[in-house]
Amino acid sequence: MAKKKNGFVAGMDRLPWIVKLILCLPVLDIIWAIYRIVKGAAEGKALTLLFGILWIIPGSIICWLLDLICTIFMGRPKFFC
Repeated sequence: MAKKKNGFVAGMDRLPWIVKLILCLPVLDIIWAIYRIVKGAAEGKALTLLFGILWIIPGSIICWLLDLICTIFMGRPKFFC
């Protein structure tokens, strides 16, 4: 049986592709770090939660590029999710 998604996670998953791309830009990428934290906590995935926490500082400096590439090719930032 599939788990029900958290409202924030489901809302982020339903965003248009262009909005997801904009949220991958530096400084705005913190939104995807919060997404990872909420998703990791809701689904009980410790690795996703850990990367969400670690993504906050490096995410706005370097990791935004990984999110941008994943969003372009996969539709959302799936890196460590």
